[in-house]
Amino acid sequence: MADLDGGRTLWDDLSPGRDVSASKWETPLAERMRPRMLEEMAGQAHLISKGAPLSRAVTSGHVPSCILYGPPGVGKTTIARLMASMTERDFLEINAVSANIAALRDLVAEAKHLKNMSGRTPVAFVDEIYHFNRQQQNALLPSVERGDLVLMGTTTENPWFEINKTLLSRMIVYELRPLKAEDITVVLERALADRERGLGELELSASPETFMEIALGAGGDARQALTRLELAALATATGGGRVIEIETVRKAAPKALQRYDRDQDDHHRIISALIKSMRGSDPDAAVYWLGRLVAGGEDIRFVARRLVVFAAEDVGLADPRAISVAASAAYASDMVGLPEARIILSEAVIYLSMAPKSNSAYLAIDAALSAIEKGDMQEVPLHLRPGGEGYKYPHDSPGHWVAQKYMDEQRKFYFPGVLGEEPEIARRHALQGDGDDPSDDKDDPSRDTGGQSLPKDQGRKDGRQEGAH
Repeated sequence: MADLDGGRTLWDDLSPGRDVSASKWETPLAERMRPRMLEEMAGQAHLISKGAPLSRAVTSGHVPSCILYGPPGVGKTTIARLMASMTERDFLEINAVSANIAALRDLVAEAKHLKNMSGRTPVAFVDEIYHFNRQQQNALLPSVERGDLVLMGTTTENPWFEINKTLLSRMIVYELRPLKAEDITVVLERALADRERGLGELELSASPETFMEIALGAGGDARQALTRLELAALATATGGGRVIEIETVRKAAPKALQRYDRDQDDHHRIISALIKSMRGSDPDAAVYWLGRLVAGGEDIRFVARRLVVFAAEDVGLADPRAISVAASAAYASDMVGLPEARIILSEAVIYLSMAPKSNSAYLAIDAALSAIEKGDMQEVPLHLRPGGEGYKYPHDSPGHWVAQKYMDEQRKFYFPGVLGEEPEIARRHALQGDGDDPSDDKDDPSRDTGGQSLPKDQGRKDGRQEGAH
């Protein structure tokens, strides 16, 4: 049988109810305090409260093959172990980072053997399953289909992108959420008082404010919170103190945990929140999400590019200066770098948030492209071609405008918005392709919708997501 991690086999008993040895202080507090029953779990009420999906599964004795998807330290591994122990199933554990095909074959063979012996399908737990390549994931398919094992995998990355579709179609995805600070404080209080597994032997106390300080710094991660508590408790006890003070906590862990990954889900979620906050004209929310990006180490060039796109797409002609502000911010922030670039980006984000909004330019070009894709391929009129006869030079006219056709068949793609400077821009430039001033067109549906309406066959395609560029 394949060995992992210093001689421990894949099939060692890792159930939550195992004994805690006398050398418990050599085991991290977070590991010692793993819940031994669902009632000890913090948060995740949408999954484990009475009547919730996983609670019903355990009560019925049925455990589905599933993916437990969520950030670190929210209980994914604990839930998997509890589901196995509470339904009296063997629990086989493997880590996708270090496992190879040979280890997977051993796991499959052992699972089949245990099922033949007990009559109950064992749980095969794959931690960080998204690290498996396609071949490794496919190696588990036959056993899942035959019911030789119940496959449980954990992932911090989006399973719909990271897990093979063939494997994912045979599993249920349960999404776990970051823990609220109030839930984490309950975990901390229990750990400080628990004499068997926790820190109770130290006979320390802490105020609710100290517990909240630790919880807020953990970023929704119970494991991180317990690690911070243990550091602060040991520092207090070593110094002869009896009360864990906030200042001790801050010295032990001076910065809050930044839950951010530049290459994965957080990257897309937070930039999306920034874009939508600016679009909704909320500068406070926009600056907060900008702060999350900066604190998480996001590439400032990426942020600056998104601001330039936003200035054209969402502010547009309602404030033509917005794109200059965004472009200047992109240049300036790249030139000076961090930390000063944060001020430049903040100025641009606040300006764009407060600016009037119009997406008429975005809708216009997409409408034109849609028409072209549908086969509207007009020839360039003869008088518009190089050296073409009959072209009228607008600057020869007193108003620098002259009536002439610029398309053989007239099309309407641009509908001016009604906010900011756009109506004045439309009037000033006398956009009279059809002989009428668009700003005076009472039948124009865009007048009531800020320029968002278009003919039905020229509308915006659904499904576009911010942060995808």
